[in-house]
This record gives sequence, C-alpha cells and structure tokens, in this order.
Amino acid sequence: MSETSQSNAFTIIRPSYKVSETTDKASTIHYANSPQGRARQSNQFVLVRVLQSLLVFLTYHAYSIFLFTCSDFKTIVIPSTVFGVSNSLAASAYGLENSPPVSLELLIDRTLQTFFWVILVFIPFSIDNQRTPSAIEEDTLNKPWRPMPQKRLTPRQARWLMTCFFALVQCHGISGRGLGHRQSTSLFLLGLWYNNFGGADNHPVVRNGINAAGYMCFISGALENALGQRLDFPLQNPIGQTDLKFRLEQWLLLIAGIILTTVHLQDLYDQRGDAVRQRRTMPLVIGDGAARWTIAIPMTVWAFVCPLFWKVRAELFVLSVGLAFTVVGRVLLRRDEKSDRSTFRVWNYWIATIYAMPLFSQVH
Repeated sequence: MSETSQSNAFTIIRPSYKVSETTDKASTIHYANSPQGRARQSNQFVLVRVLQSLLVFLTYHAYSIFLFTCSDFKTIVIPSTVFGVSNSLAASAYGLENSPPVSLELLIDRTLQTFFWVILVFIPFSIDNQRTPSAIEEDTLNKPWRPMPQKRLTPRQARWLMTCFFALVQCHGISGRGLGHRQSTSLFLLGLWYNNFGGADNHPVVRNGINAAGYMCFISGALENALGQRLDFPLQNPIGQTDLKFRLEQWLLLIAGIILTTVHLQDLYDQRGDAVRQRRTMPLVIGDGAARWTIAIPMTVWAFVCPLFWKVRAELFVLSVGLAFTVVGRVLLRRDEKSDRSTFRVWNYWIATIYAMPLFSQVH
C-alpha cells in the first residue's frame, strides 16, 4: 500500500473514534440527568452521609469508653494482664498442664486474649462506678476529665452502654468455653454491691474487702483466658498444704491479703471527693496519719513474705523489697495529694512485680 493510501485510511478512521467518544460522554451526561441517574447519586450521597455519621458516633463513644477506663489501666487492666500471662507461663508451679513450648507467637496470642477479656469485663464495671449522681459529683472535683462530668453522656445513656457491655461479657463467657465466666458474673455482683448498695461508702474494711475480691476475680479470670482452660480449686482448706495443686489458691489468698491491707493507699489522694460523697474511707474514718501507718506496716511485711513464698532469685527479691520500701517511705514522708498519686503508681509497679514472681520462682 502506498503512503497516500495509508494516510487516507488513517484519516477516515479518526473521525469515527471522536464521534464514538463524544457519543459516550453525551450518553453519560444524559444518564446523570435522568431520574434514574439522579436517584443513584442521591442514594450514594445518603450512604456516604450515613457512613460519616456512623464513624463520628463510633469515634465519639470509643473515646468516651477510653475516658471511663484510662485512669484504671495502671491499677487493673495492665497488672491483671501481667498476672494472667506471666502465671500461665509458670503453670508448672501450680501443677497445671502447660501449652506447647513458649514462642513469641504464643506469647503475643496469650497477651491479646488476656487483655481483651480484662478490658471487656472492666468497661461495664467502670461505667457503673461513675454514672451515679454522687459519683459524678466526686469526679467533678477529683477527675473532671471523665465522661460524666464533661456531660459526654447522660446517666441514662451510661446505663444503656453499661448494659450492652455486660451482655457482651456474658456472650463472650458462654461462647468462650466458660473462660472467665464465673469471674465476670462475680464482678457484676460485686459491682452492684460496691456502687449501688453502699459497699464502697459505709465501712472502710468492707470497701477494702470488696476491692480484694474484685482483684481476685480479675487476675484469676485473666489466668483462665491466658491458659485457655478453666481453673479447678480444691474444696479443702489450702492453708498449710504442700501439694502443688493448692499452690494457686494459696497465692491468690496471699494477694487478697495484700489488697485488703494496702489498697486504701488510693484513698489518700481522693479525700476531698470522698468527703463530698460522704464515703467512710480509711483516711476519713481514722485520720490521715493513722491511715498511712496502716499501709506502711503491712507493706513492710508483704515486701518479704511474697519473695520468700516463691523463693525467687536475689535480684527480684531486692527489686520487690526496694519498691515496697519506696512506697513505705513516700507514704510516711510525702503527704500531699500530688505525691500520694505518684506513690500509688509505685504501688502498682510493686503489685505487677509481685504478680510476675511465679515466673521467676525456684520452687519448681
């Protein structure tokens, strides 16, 4: 074919392509302006607005849930997770069957499962603790950044949110082979007593006792989820028993004693709010000075009892005693609200150290 023929052929083809392209654009514009096109655009716009609204709603309430729980991450969520994971790795110390050999993948899996259970169970307990009028009044003084003083939710909305999370907890317990189900149910009942029937307000010893029972539920439930099996507690009295099957129960009772006798350290910096709420906490009942000695003396005892119970190595023994005596010194010498808050953080570091002791035990 000659050059002229090739040029003519090309010239003939190009206009047909442009006509086709123009036709497609016109067709698209026509469809967009048609009732069907406008309806489709409207549906897409509505869908985008719904998704945007849903995202705003979820983000808003997720942040509210974070505000409900964040101040207790250092007291409940993180220490309970540490207990569950570290004690599951030391299962042989309790005569329990352990999982396959420990690997990084297994450690991450256990940590995530345990953390999820602890935070899921803690959310409704925390909301219940903050939603009553007296609790809102106290938090307005002590913790004004919490959701209820900020009016991010009404008390009715908070109750609805608490109920939803409690239902989720029950579903998780039923679908998860009952892991942590006994503990979560017990925590619900303890929460009712503590927040709604005067358990936290009428007597400091009762208040500490409920706290101790709550701690036991959190850490034993965390251990069940980390192990992937329900714990069986012998019906016999564990005190004085030497069989390994009693070791876990003895350890839980020992930790309960620690919480019962020292947890009112957190009441030292909450005295203004507790007075407004008319709570009978240890500092308000027996006085600030005497309350500090009721913390310092037991701390001195527990500092030695726990390492000796597990026969830990010298390094951990020194760490435990050092943290405990730091708490004792600060409780007696640093008596302002800011210092008491810092002292309570050190107490939580010590508790986490205590929780991990079975992992470094030389008993087994």
